[in-house]
Amino acid sequence: MNTRKRRGLLGLAAVAIAALTAMAGVAAPATAELTTAARPTGPKPTIVLVHGAFADSSGWNLIAPTLEAGGYPVIAFSNPLRGIDYDSQYLRDFLGTIDGPIVLVGHSYGGAVITNAAVDDPDVTSLVYIAAYALDEGESVAAANSLGGGHTEVTDHLVIRPFPGAGEGDADAYIDPAFFPDLFAQDVPKTLARTMAASQRPGAYASLIAPSGPPAWESIPSWYMVATQDRIIPPEAERVMAERAGATTVEVNTSHVPMISKPAAVIALIKQAAK
Repeated sequence: MNTRKRRGLLGLAAVAIAALTAMAGVAAPATAELTTAARPTGPKPTIVLVHGAFADSSGWNLIAPTLEAGGYPVIAFSNPLRGIDYDSQYLRDFLGTIDGPIVLVGHSYGGAVITNAAVDDPDVTSLVYIAAYALDEGESVAAANSLGGGHTEVTDHLVIRPFPGAGEGDADAYIDPAFFPDLFAQDVPKTLARTMAASQRPGAYASLIAPSGPPAWESIPSWYMVATQDRIIPPEAERVMAERAGATTVEVNTSHVPMISKPAAVIALIKQAAK
């Protein structure tokens, strides 16, 4: 794509994001980097954004355009949500198709996936956890929720539905839409939160108890954003996971979805990890 056409598309993307966020009542991220003078030069790592359960890639819609405008190749990866082993292998194979350095960003259960997928991948230079599971070897998502003495109510409000080929005792889990706005996104405008509830993608129930493999954060530098008002992953558990990973840690006063309610803070952390 020639430079003039790319600039035009970036400009249109900025206008579209500003319009969408204005309608949703969410502050749009800063777009000063859209100018040629502000855009850094030289090769940049590819930033791969990995969503978690009860969500999809659209959760990164306020993040990706600004990163792209700053010169970063960005991919919002579509997480299969079929279980840690399957999802991690799927991402690992996907990463093998990308040339050059990679910054892996995981939100929520997406953190468990990047923790496993990045092991022994020399191209992954940084791991970024956004209110995410940075699991240790043998640890499950359910077990991690109790770290630091925290508690989550999300498992009390799940809707379970069958899916073809599910193993014994497995099924798809959704957050009950009636509880989704207050549990998942209490600082997001209600109309947007209800849309997120209606469009959520389910995660395989077995993912809650599946043990994680050796963690990539043992050998790859990591960054962690603690969401202090998180009602899905207890903030106490997030702090424990961040500390044991040796992560560079920031805290934000948000719900479980800081990439939607505080996108500028998430962008800043990703850029820090990408330096």
